[in-house]
Amino acid sequence: MLAIARNATLVAAFMAGAGNAMAVDVSPATTPAQADLVDVTTLASGFVLDIRYAGTDNFTGRVVPGYEAPRCYLLQPVAQALARVQNTLRTQGYALQVFDCYRPAHSVKSFVAWAHDLSDQQAKARYYPNVDKTRLLDGYIAETSGHSRGATLDVGLLQCTQDDCQPLDMGTGFDRFDPLAHTDSPDISAAQKHNRQRLLEAMAAEGFANYPMEWWHFTFKPEPTPDTAYDFPVR
Repeated sequence: MLAIARNATLVAAFMAGAGNAMAVDVSPATTPAQADLVDVTTLASGFVLDIRYAGTDNFTGRVVPGYEAPRCYLLQPVAQALARVQNTLRTQGYALQVFDCYRPAHSVKSFVAWAHDLSDQQAKARYYPNVDKTRLLDGYIAETSGHSRGATLDVGLLQCTQDDCQPLDMGTGFDRFDPLAHTDSPDISAAQKHNRQRLLEAMAAEGFANYPMEWWHFTFKPEPTPDTAYDFPVR
């Protein structure tokens, strides 16, 4: 019960900083250009795209509806800020590993439907071994998502030597629904804390705020379109 209460406190604190971002309308835009979303790989080099929802290596165990290609789209000012993060990291021998960016609104609905289907536990051992699936809607899976507003993304950190980049040890993998994934978890090693802090500081320098329950989850502040979500497919 203490862990659940702490989760609720973390979520409440983050949402308080998000203002009224939960009350959104869905844009009629049918393409990234119509929504002023851009492919981040056109703005900076060296991004490593690891878009899990376009494949089966994710917590649902299947390709997520709405993901037709492994692409990263973000609203123009958000993409530009992320490009600046990437360029700075590259000068320091690092690069960003991108797990998810813009997420169609109907993809979010598919996550919620999956969370309610308690018969589907095929990915539990890897993604939520210590959390009952009935608790995943308590801060891990949202009914609405900042990803659909084009200002939220999920990233990891790579260390690069010449043309070879390898993921740093962050204490858990991406989308691990577990207290260990909380950004300030006291139960990870000093090296893992250092790696998380390096990512946190690099993102914060360009205006990205971290979600405390997930070390990989960042939202650009202030959001360019906090009251508008998008629902065209990633292709």
